[in-house]
Amino acid sequence: MERLQVALEKARAQRNEPSSETTTPEAVQGAASAVSTTPASARDAWESLVEFRYQKKKIRSNRISTFEGGQESAPYDMLRTRMLQQAKKHGWRRVALVSPHSSCGKSTVAANLAFSLARQRNLHSMVFDFDLRRAGLTRMLGQNHPNGMADVLEKQISFADHGQRLGSNVAFGFNNGRVQSPAEILQNPQTKEVLDEIEATYAPDFMLFDMPPLMASDDNFGFLQNVDAALLLVAAEKTTMSQIDVAERHIAELTNVMGIVLNKCRYMNGAHGYEYEYY
Repeated sequence: MERLQVALEKARAQRNEPSSETTTPEAVQGAASAVSTTPASARDAWESLVEFRYQKKKIRSNRISTFEGGQESAPYDMLRTRMLQQAKKHGWRRVALVSPHSSCGKSTVAANLAFSLARQRNLHSMVFDFDLRRAGLTRMLGQNHPNGMADVLEKQISFADHGQRLGSNVAFGFNNGRVQSPAEILQNPQTKEVLDEIEATYAPDFMLFDMPPLMASDDNFGFLQNVDAALLLVAAEKTTMSQIDVAERHIAELTNVMGIVLNKCRYMNGAHGYEYEYY
């Protein structure tokens, strides 16, 4: 991580861009998590959502480790808390998960964050699968739907008839596979209008968007202006420094860079979670 930070600082200096507190290569930092102030009308809207059903054994095989908390979920819980702290500190609500290329683990992180957020009982969160080309989060959670978020964004179906609720405080917006013209859907001003309507109806404290790889299409470039910040996920031993630099620069042109997460590290030496049951 130290080498990553040094390399990033060097890249920033080369392009004459000042370093920002919000673009540290650490997972993300800030103040305490928000307390939910969900109004009664929004609570009714949450309760009317269909309950999210899943087979725990099947989902566990897809690298989901944050059901009950504990040592296995510690790294995701720490990321969750630091993201919420950073969001509260800057007044951010909508955060996108992006990566320079595929196989950086975005959907895995999004799924684990969803279950981790569900254990924050005082917080209402929404997690959307906005990869309209592959629907990675939807497949990872074993879901199969007749419609998807593209239908919601195009106002063919309401989120009330599409969304699913995990417990009482997390809502999912799933997909049903590749759609026609995903970039055009995400760039359409109507997408922002629909998201504003969802936010007004459900009053979530936090909204998380699982996006497609940054360099694979123009989907992100047409959408990231609709979020408050983006968290960049990179893969250890796979993502190059030049890819990180270019991705960070592109994100900064569209929204705030919340931070950079180095994912898929093989050698942690107990850096996270080994003292979880320290008492």
